[in-house]
Amino acid sequence: MAVAIATFLIALALIASERLHRTKVALLGAAIVVLFVPGFSQEAAIESVDFNTIGLLTGMMILVYLTQQTGVYDYVAIRAGQISKGDPLRVVLSLACTTALLSAFLDNLTTVLLVVPITFLLADALDIDPIPLVIIEVIASNIGGTATLIGDPPNIIISGASGLTFNEFIFNLAPIVVVTFAVVVGGLYLFYRSKLQIDPKDRALVMELDAAASIRDSDELRRTVPVLIATILAFFVHQLLGVEPATVALTGAAVGLLVTRIPLDQALSKIEWPTLFFFVALFVMVGALEVTGAIGHVADAVKNVTGGDRTAELVGVLWIGGVGSAVVDNIPFTTAMIPVVRELNPTGDDAYWWALALGACFGGNATIIAAAANVAAAGLTERAGRPIGFVTFLRVGIPVTLVSMLLATAYVLLRYVVI
Repeated sequence: MAVAIATFLIALALIASERLHRTKVALLGAAIVVLFVPGFSQEAAIESVDFNTIGLLTGMMILVYLTQQTGVYDYVAIRAGQISKGDPLRVVLSLACTTALLSAFLDNLTTVLLVVPITFLLADALDIDPIPLVIIEVIASNIGGTATLIGDPPNIIISGASGLTFNEFIFNLAPIVVVTFAVVVGGLYLFYRSKLQIDPKDRALVMELDAAASIRDSDELRRTVPVLIATILAFFVHQLLGVEPATVALTGAAVGLLVTRIPLDQALSKIEWPTLFFFVALFVMVGALEVTGAIGHVADAVKNVTGGDRTAELVGVLWIGGVGSAVVDNIPFTTAMIPVVRELNPTGDDAYWWALALGACFGGNATIIAAAANVAAAGLTERAGRPIGFVTFLRVGIPVTLVSMLLATAYVLLRYVVI
């Protein structure tokens, strides 16, 4: 356990320092825990990797690249700028609302992979810094994804453990999500307002652009964009189809590769391999923490601190879920918290599950590695030559998470304790 904890904390510190690439650090950390943590075998390391996340990322990276070559994202970016008339507030609201809504009914990881490329193009057209917009979108995606069963991976995990339905997630989580979204996005706009000033000349230039002229290959557009649309629609019904999101994404990518004229080796070379390897290594390090019982010890502390009081337990589950998800990753930490919540909640009180969902999802906004959507966005910005630094995101993520958690605490107390 000591080796697993020390390795993870040192890796986290090195990633935060930004002196070494995060993927190099994570891969070295994964190698160390496999070699030196007793009981954590190669087989256990492989089992700890969430291949659904890896497959989803891979498939969508391929599809986004194939469709990007048609110029369709340039078209969408120009139209978004024209609809917002180049007004900074309208730009932020349109991107944030679209991201949050798509995240709720698609999933936040896929949404980020779709909207970030469009955001870079829109920012270029308006001659503003894209990083504030991307950070706002990442945060909006994690908040929006909290509202539904399929929006954020922790909710999928909680549903599988509790049997709670899609409608129950919306009924219990959507109200606080709407409030939190309004408060957080409003605050972020005020924080970044000075960096989002748009020159009137750039506004006029965007309004004069011919969006249709940005389509570079109409034949390729007719071949690949319908595949992307069909893939997105399939995400909405993947549970009814009985398939995982990764299967949907990889199937879409396979069909896209079949119909495109882009050479296979060229398409595969555009996959964000550093991001994928970072995910794999992170899952392995967290798997070592799980196997050695480190995460379990942190989670069990809830029982010792609360002393059996229901109100204290609800708040404890909420904040332990938030802090744990911020430091580790909300997918494995939610998994580790499931048995703890079951033991705290022998009567089947659903409020415990809602507290865990809010903590895990909102905690995913704290750091650049706290949620899959964050890491994916970091990979996309790095490839674009505008990487989001660990500390840069942390400066925004910590205040956003604290505000979100305080709002969630008030909501849990009012809805499940007072009323």
